[in-house]
Amino acid sequence: MTHKLGRGLTYALVSTIALLIAVPVAWVLVASVKTRGEFYGSPWALPEGLHLANYVDAFVTAKMGQYFLTSILVTLFGLVLVLAVSVPAAYVVARYEFRGKGLVEVLLMAGLFVNVNYIVVPIFLMLVDWDRALIDVLPDGLFIDNPGMLSLVYAATSIPFTIYLLTAYFRSIPKDYEEAAALDGASRFRIMTRVMLPMARPAVTTVVLFNFLAYWNDFIISLTLLPGDGKTLQVGLLNLMTAQKAAADYGRLYAGMVIVIVPVLIVYALIQRRLIEGMAAGGVKG
Repeated sequence: MTHKLGRGLTYALVSTIALLIAVPVAWVLVASVKTRGEFYGSPWALPEGLHLANYVDAFVTAKMGQYFLTSILVTLFGLVLVLAVSVPAAYVVARYEFRGKGLVEVLLMAGLFVNVNYIVVPIFLMLVDWDRALIDVLPDGLFIDNPGMLSLVYAATSIPFTIYLLTAYFRSIPKDYEEAAALDGASRFRIMTRVMLPMARPAVTTVVLFNFLAYWNDFIISLTLLPGDGKTLQVGLLNLMTAQKAAADYGRLYAGMVIVIVPVLIVYALIQRRLIEGMAAGGVKG
């Protein structure tokens, strides 16, 4: 009886949380296809039709399409950089002994406690100084207002977390697989890429999801390092929100919100199976 009651309370709690998340998202989706007049009539009523012009206005007039492309490029490039550095580094830390390994692990652990939002101003000032030093060669600057540099900052600040998670997973994999591959004549690089990396795919999927969400949802860093017209989607949404509050055109505003939300839902839908597999595998190994 107690077990059934506990299960029922768990289901009720999960259902309540799901509704608290789903209802606002559904309301934003519905609101994004309403006309301006329908908002003043009854904000909670269903739209009379699909007013898709809101999305066209958001993409073209409000430049959300340009900001969307910038966010996609910055996020993808950041993910490529962080994986290119973190996967080999995590494998070396997990499997090899070398001088200074303890210090490296301590520094990586310390990096987990550094909130990048607290050091964004020093990063900005450092990049400004670099631009000033190169002003004779590059008068337009290189480091500030550069999406590539923003990706580099994203990747650099997420390396400690990524290496920490991948290292723990690599250590949980038995060494027998590597020894068998080595007996077959495989090099260390081949062992890492062809043996260890496929086995660590659930952990890689997990870090990809977490880093994607961090890069995609970032506001403070992109606002600071991209002060020009090449904004990311989150900063562009703030500008759109400010403009539409004055114009009272809420349909375009909610269309912009949907543009921000949909990629996250798509990414999660594509990798949720591997993410759950990774969590289950981590629990079994632990």
